[in-house]
Order: sequence, then structure tokens, then C-alpha cells
Amino acid sequence: MPLRDFLPQGEMVFPLSQHIGKPAKPIVKKNDPVLVGQRIAEADGFVSAHVICSCSGTVKAIEKRRVLTGAMMDCIVVDNDGAFTPAEGFGQREDASKLTNDDILARVQEAAIVGLGGAGFPTHVKLRPKDPAAIRYIIANGAECEPYLTCNDQLMRTRAAEIVEGLELMLRLFPNAEGVIGIERNKPEAISAMEAAVSGKNRMRVLPLKTKYPQGGERSLIQVVAGANFPITKLPADVGCIVENVGTIYAIQRAVLYHEPLFSHCLTLTGEAVKNPGNYIIRDGTSFSELLEASGGLKEGVTLKKALCGGPMMGIPLGSLDVPIQKQNNGLTLLPEDPCEIAEAQMTACLHCGRCTTVCPMGLLPQLMAEAADDGDLDRYEKKLYGLECIQCGSCTYICPAKRPLMQTFKQAKAEIMARKRAAGGK
Repeated sequence: MPLRDFLPQGEMVFPLSQHIGKPAKPIVKKNDPVLVGQRIAEADGFVSAHVICSCSGTVKAIEKRRVLTGAMMDCIVVDNDGAFTPAEGFGQREDASKLTNDDILARVQEAAIVGLGGAGFPTHVKLRPKDPAAIRYIIANGAECEPYLTCNDQLMRTRAAEIVEGLELMLRLFPNAEGVIGIERNKPEAISAMEAAVSGKNRMRVLPLKTKYPQGGERSLIQVVAGANFPITKLPADVGCIVENVGTIYAIQRAVLYHEPLFSHCLTLTGEAVKNPGNYIIRDGTSFSELLEASGGLKEGVTLKKALCGGPMMGIPLGSLDVPIQKQNNGLTLLPEDPCEIAEAQMTACLHCGRCTTVCPMGLLPQLMAEAADDGDLDRYEKKLYGLECIQCGSCTYICPAKRPLMQTFKQAKAEIMARKRAAGGK
């Protein structure tokens, strides 16, 4: 389905942490008027990101609200006036030829851009590696390998020229790099659109990718593009690569050329329970429940059994749809059956078949990791089996004939390990 703008009418809720790193600090107070594109919370440190208002109205409260993980988080709540009056200072295109690299990086940081592929890592941090001259590839991730999700496909079909402009701006930061746009072959329209947009451009190309999961993972893309198998303790920049989602690159183009901060992004509403699936340009802070209701709700006679923020493989289960959409959320999948309940009823002891090992894109040993986690041996899980390198793609859970909840076990183990590290002062 083509992308459509969605303008919410209900109250808007902006969590102060929509990114990896420290939460932002509010710079507005109750009863303050706000506008679209206005900064309402400041980044608190280098690895942090501002929070931008996506509607006009009045600050209703700064209080704890429930977010998609089920946790209570500090949020700025805005009474949306429905006018969407923009703040001054963005929207007019500017000639970027006179901008320095520092100017480009500053605008990315001011625009509060984070990775829109799911992780939410502040983009200005990723664009400042130790040695920019050592970066060989800027990889535009258009794989969109998560089943059900198609919003990036539509973004590439309709905003190809803008994505290429964003990639050109990034390449200015890295003089020795080539821009490679990776797209799975099951998206021929997107491939054609991007190939037309890069025609005649220097230092960039489109690379059609084999359709497989998880092709869009950083490690998978780097292996295909750069031929690099790097140690799991290293970062992509250590092997000369920077990977950004195509939505993030589009946001960079808007930020640098139009001074437009990140307050909206593309999202897929999908699943067998949805009456009218679609792709939307959604404003941050919109309630999942309002989006669903405005789109037509559930199919008649269907009971919602499973709601996922994201797709069926890596999506986060939602206990309620009355939670705000955040910057890095790219899908809402609603199902009439809960596959986890079905699998749980069929679960047996581990068969030691090794299938989980054959499908792990990180080359880990899920069977042994699960044993260590179940035994409470978290030191072995982390230090001997490298369990923290799990990207939680769900491939092992999907393939397991014993229906073991492997990925869920690994998520819990990682959470416990990280909690211990925080309690020990980050050591």
C-alpha cells in the first residue's frame, strides 16, 4: 500500500528516552504552548538525542506514562490542537554546497535523528567514527527483511531522489567511502527507483540482495557488501563500514537541506487481524490505538490475540495499544492468534538437533546459551558463549522443532546481565 500521511487528533505523548543512551531533559513546562518541530527536551550528553514535538498545542503534563515495553517512563504530554502549526526555521530548501562537514554533523544532531531501523542509536554519534578516512562503505539499508513490513519499500519507491541526496551528504563526511544501497530482490520497484536516482552519480550504487532473513542485519549487510567477517567484539566502523536505514538517510536529507527536525517517520500497520492494512507517515507521539481506530480497526468478528510493535520476528509484544509511537518504531502487527501460546502448548525438551546453530546469523550456539541461561550461569552465557552478541532476530526460535522459547530466554538473560552491570556501576 502507498504511503499516506496520518494526522492524529488525540493527545500526544513524548517519552524522554526514544534512543540508545541517556534520556533527554525537558525544556518545557506545564501549560507552555508548543509547535510542530519545536524542541521540547534536550539531549543529556553525547550519546543522547533531543525530543521534538510533532504537533501544535499546549503542554498538558510532564509525568510518567506507560510505554511500549510496559514500563513507566517520564514523558511530555501535549494537548494536540489539531492545527499542526509549524515552528519557524524549517521548510525552506538551502544550498548545501557551502556547508562544512561540521555544519552537516551539527544539523543532524540538532534534528534529533536516531537510527530508524529499530535500534535508535543517535545518528550524530555514528557519523563521528575515530578515523573518517578509514571508512570504505556507507551502506544504505533498504533490505527490509522483517516479514509483513513494507514502509521502507514504499519510501524508496517514492522518495528515491531524496534518499540519494541524503547519501551524498553522508559521503561528503567520508572521502574514501562508496555508497551502497542494499535492497532485497523481492522489491523490484524500489530497486528500479533507486537505480534511476543514482544514475550518473559518483561513488554510489544499488546492490540487489538475496531475499533472506535477517538480510537487513548489520553483520549480514557488511559481509555481503564488504566481504568482512569481523570479531563480534568489534563495531562496523572497525572494518570500514557505516550502516544506516534508508529512513534515517531520508531524515538526514530533510535535516541538512531543510532544517527539518525528525518528528515523523514511516510505519506499517499490518497483520491478519487488521481491517485495512497500510503504510503511513506517522508523527512521533501518536497513540497506536488512535492509528488503528482511524484506519478502520479490526476485521469484523476477529479478536485480537497478539499485538507486536514491529514485525513477527523481532517485534516487541504490546500489553496495550494505548502507548505512544516512538521514533524508531516501524510497524504494528496485529494477529488473531498468538503463535507463542501455540508453541508453548507443543514445547518439548531440547532435541539437540543443532538446527538453531545452523540458522544463527551471528555464528553463536543457541542451544548452549539456553542451557547456561536456564541454569543461571550468566557468566558463562556472557563470557564463554558471547550471549550479549545475540541480535534477537528470532531465527533460532522459529526453526526449533521442540518449540523452545530461545529468543525470549536470551532477552531475559541479557536484561539480567545488564541490570547486574548497572548495579555494579557499569563494570
